[in-house]
Amino acid sequence: MKLRLPNFLLITVFFLSNNLNAQINTQWAPDGFVKIENGLAGLESNIASGDIFGQDHDKVGDVNGDGIIDIVVGSRTADDGGMNNGAVHILFMNHDGTVQSNQKISMLEGGFTGTLTEGNNFGYGVAGIGDYDNDGIPDIAVAAPLTEDQAIYIIHLNSDGTVKSHVKNENIACLGISAVGDLNNDGKIDIVACDPSSDLDGNNIGAIRILFFDDTSTIIDDQTKLINPSNGGFGIGLEEGDQFGGREVAMLGDIDGDGTKEMAVGAFRSDGGKGAIWMLSLDSTSLDVVSKLKIAEGLNGFSETLSAATNPNGSDGAQFGHALCNVGDLNGDGISDLMTGANQQSVGYILYLNANKTVKTYKRIGNDEGGFGLILQSNERFSRSISFIGDLRDDGTIAVVYGGGAGSTAGGTLYLMFLKPCDFIEEEGFNRWSGGNILFSNWNHPSQMLSGDSLSVEQCNFKAFETDAPYITYNDDGRCICMDSTAILSASTELSTAFTNACYSGPIISSISNVLNEKNTIVYPNPTEGELTLKTDNTSFSGNDNIQIYSIIGEQLYSAPIISQHTVLNISTIPKGVYIAVSSIGGLKESFKILKE
Repeated sequence: MKLRLPNFLLITVFFLSNNLNAQINTQWAPDGFVKIENGLAGLESNIASGDIFGQDHDKVGDVNGDGIIDIVVGSRTADDGGMNNGAVHILFMNHDGTVQSNQKISMLEGGFTGTLTEGNNFGYGVAGIGDYDNDGIPDIAVAAPLTEDQAIYIIHLNSDGTVKSHVKNENIACLGISAVGDLNNDGKIDIVACDPSSDLDGNNIGAIRILFFDDTSTIIDDQTKLINPSNGGFGIGLEEGDQFGGREVAMLGDIDGDGTKEMAVGAFRSDGGKGAIWMLSLDSTSLDVVSKLKIAEGLNGFSETLSAATNPNGSDGAQFGHALCNVGDLNGDGISDLMTGANQQSVGYILYLNANKTVKTYKRIGNDEGGFGLILQSNERFSRSISFIGDLRDDGTIAVVYGGGAGSTAGGTLYLMFLKPCDFIEEEGFNRWSGGNILFSNWNHPSQMLSGDSLSVEQCNFKAFETDAPYITYNDDGRCICMDSTAILSASTELSTAFTNACYSGPIISSISNVLNEKNTIVYPNPTEGELTLKTDNTSFSGNDNIQIYSIIGEQLYSAPIISQHTVLNISTIPKGVYIAVSSIGGLKESFKILKE
């Protein structure tokens, strides 16, 4: 039976009905950021100006049991108990990215009973490692790499962020650590220790070690996997001074589908300090390198020009690949993507990857680019550290943290940045948007030539995010034109493609009630493969409160009552396509466009 859609959906359905045969591409878009430093965003701690808060960081999991992801942050030059002894901070987070409270762990605070040597730099590297002691509370690993007392500490936490107990694993050279998942299937998250200063194969060539731990949180020495030019199958390619290993690695999974595990490893002093990333394919059993590929300036799809100049701290070059982070599939092509940066230039990058481990395209994140509205100081070393937090808001968005620990009188700064999934609806056939106002263009119409850099689809989409453009015309020659809402669809004789940006903040896709938005009603994940959750801050419900799903021609396909703040729908039997979800709470209605994959 076909039903007449409610009047408040007519605008939405009119828009969608013109796109019945359209393809829908999803790309993750900027959705604001929270700047976290001492005295901002709820963080109040005894952090001194030279503590390098944010040298490294990672998500821990829900330490205090409030349902919100918490974060560990290193502060390696804190002078707690001695000069540059170091410290770490457990940040108990709010959903909005602000800090609810903070627990510092050092020789003076947090119940830590270990003795650190002066200059130890405890907190140089940190990682969330899951629940190592099986008490229901996630734990952390902390590197203390400097002086003669090098170690990796496994710290078992209490629910208030203090130390329950710790295990000191001695004589581990490690200037950064990364949790890489359970590689040996023993139920524990395994760790990569980054040793870029390793001289085993030459001065500062570098190395990484894959570490496995037993039930006492102690490293199993005979299972440690060393990877450098003469070990682990790496072979040739590195030179003295490259500092292979960087400060973090990123496990990407089997992106090429051949049964190996792909791991990205930085070598941030390669090529005169410009930096590089090595994409390693590891045998699934031995973890030996079976193939590798280098990503650097002008190599394997990365066409960026990197600085080779001398930096304020005396080092040379951009130091691309210093930090790495697997952020999942950000452009909807089914392949995990990578975030990294050129920290000496205070620039971050999204590297959209191909299945063959090369770079499909990339996007810069920094001052006046990337769509976040960041205002950075030149010496902040933004992207010195990067970590993936996940769905902190519990609304289907994701959060990623960038930090550097430099350029701040507050002792260091973190930028917690949110990304949201956005649909780009592609008109069938060759079309363009015309007659409106141009918000961005890299195309000179009189000369019919590119007036700026050729852009990929992903880069063009970011121009739409940055200019809040509802309409995009794109051509495979790299031209990108973003138009305002007055544009109209026209046929293209130049084989261009027309897209509509569903994340445009204007009135193309209507929302019928600002009142309901005050209750923070959201529907996620979107797109979905079958399960859909409606979340609302409303606390009182009646028998008339419900959510219904309609096809774009008005056929009601699903209906369920809303009786709590979380309503979970199973729409796995509905075919793939675009639908309208309509919620009704307290007589107020809201419409949501849903993509079923």
